[in-house]
Amino acid sequence: MRQAKIFYDAICCGLLTETDDGEYTFAYDEAYINDYPDQFITFKMPVNNELYTDNRLFPFFEGLIPEGWLLNIASNSWKINRNDRMGLLMACCQNCIGAVSVEPIIQENE
Repeated sequence: MRQAKIFYDAICCGLLTETDDGEYTFAYDEAYINDYPDQFITFKMPVNNELYTDNRLFPFFEGLIPEGWLLNIASNSWKINRNDRMGLLMACCQNCIGAVSVEPIIQENE
């Protein structure tokens, strides 16, 4: 299982998880729901208590990952398979252009 905190304008807004079964979940942080109920990260994922799930990385997060020659550089530099979308997201999207950023949570057994 891999997880990352998702930040919106430097405020932790939720938790993105890739399960050991390859499923993805996203849940908004409870404090964020209370303090910023109208500040969603994407129209497809409005702010609420719902646990969003999908068998692929959510399109919004997929869109943060570099493409083309920049993806080649990132994949080669960090030795991450181009198909490891969660790995690329966690490696490449800590300082994204825009309001959203990704902070990997390092598991103790890694």
